[in-house]
Amino acid sequence: MTARKLVLGVSAVSALTLLATGCSSGSGSSAGGSNTVTIWTSMDQPVIDGLKAKLAPRAKAQGVTVQWRKVDNINQLLVQKVQAGDAPNIALLPQPGIIKDLAGKGKVTPLDDVLDLPALEKSMTAGTLDVAKSDGKTYGLMVSMNVKGLVFYPKKAFEKAGYTAPTTLDELNTLTAKIKSDGNTPWCLGIESSTATGWPATDWFENLILKYGGIDKYNEWISHKIKFDSDLVRQAAAQFEKIAFTDGNVLGGRKSIASNAFGTAGNAMFNSKPGCYMYQQGSFITGFFPKAVQKNLDSEVGVFGLPPATAGGENPVEGGGDTASIYKDSPAARKVMKLLAATDLGTTAAGNGSSFISPHKDFPLSAYPLKTTQTIAKVAYDSTGFAFDGSDAMPTAVGTGTFWKDMTAWISGEESLDDALKNIDASWPAS
Repeated sequence: MTARKLVLGVSAVSALTLLATGCSSGSGSSAGGSNTVTIWTSMDQPVIDGLKAKLAPRAKAQGVTVQWRKVDNINQLLVQKVQAGDAPNIALLPQPGIIKDLAGKGKVTPLDDVLDLPALEKSMTAGTLDVAKSDGKTYGLMVSMNVKGLVFYPKKAFEKAGYTAPTTLDELNTLTAKIKSDGNTPWCLGIESSTATGWPATDWFENLILKYGGIDKYNEWISHKIKFDSDLVRQAAAQFEKIAFTDGNVLGGRKSIASNAFGTAGNAMFNSKPGCYMYQQGSFITGFFPKAVQKNLDSEVGVFGLPPATAGGENPVEGGGDTASIYKDSPAARKVMKLLAATDLGTTAAGNGSSFISPHKDFPLSAYPLKTTQTIAKVAYDSTGFAFDGSDAMPTAVGTGTFWKDMTAWISGEESLDDALKNIDASWPAS
């Protein structure tokens, strides 16, 4: 889950409700030869500006004018427009489940004969081209990516103490014990997020399940073929418990986790004597660090990805992103979609101080002005696979409901792990 997803959750519910009523969009029809293409997105404005600067001249050279529109409530509004037959040519959605739902109703154009998929398979981070696949067809192209399961640390203090990034989860536990034995607190941890409290805990679980089970078992879990009350989930819970519940491991102790705001929980790392030495979050969290740290990110912040379960074993990564699809087909829209697939599309967006990370593993790292961003991108590019945020893919009652609620109750000591897992399983809607 990302910070932006917090505002999108309610929209997704409304969108799916609208889908259930049936749609009558003309999204599969030609736009009558028009050479103007509309693109909707909810990405940050600096990212839009960077992509627009790169795309506009290329589109113009092909006789196409591109009109961008920033839409904050994009999930709900897009589905409403599809229903009314007034969809944009292209929209970039942060939740691929909505793309698949619309594709199932024939309202999204398959891209299999629009894009050079074999070339993109080689270019893009493993798994990113699959996030909007349905019934063997590709309905979306990820344009911008975010990375999760990252461990941030206070670079100067961490390196001065002689600590190094672990290469396995066992080594992560050894590092945790070493930091504590040195008289320091290893971890900062906070899962408070107003009405969305608990989502940072679900991110921990998703990442650990991914590391222990790999992409296939992770996908079985998010579709409930593997239950919450299962050996795999309990294995992830045991690792989280070892980190979070062991005395002295977390700043403020277990009792503080549920009330500690995720946005500021890691800031104690940057005290003159660090209050903690590691904080696990997504790539967006650097925007929540103290302003002085943000101004000197490369010298103040270090980062590594949560390591694999075994040395040299599978090492998938979790993340999110914005995925482009065609909702109103036309020759011009297809031209633009091909342009959106270019590896260097984001070089301007990456260089203008935005949060942009390209899903193309052959994207030039030098285009990211910060070493911190280069390291984050490399975590994804070097991974063995990419998995989309699990709670986003689960039914709303679970993903943004009981999964958040019962993880919070377990962490705060209000219910047992047994009860939490059983409660989440019981809340899964009948198929």
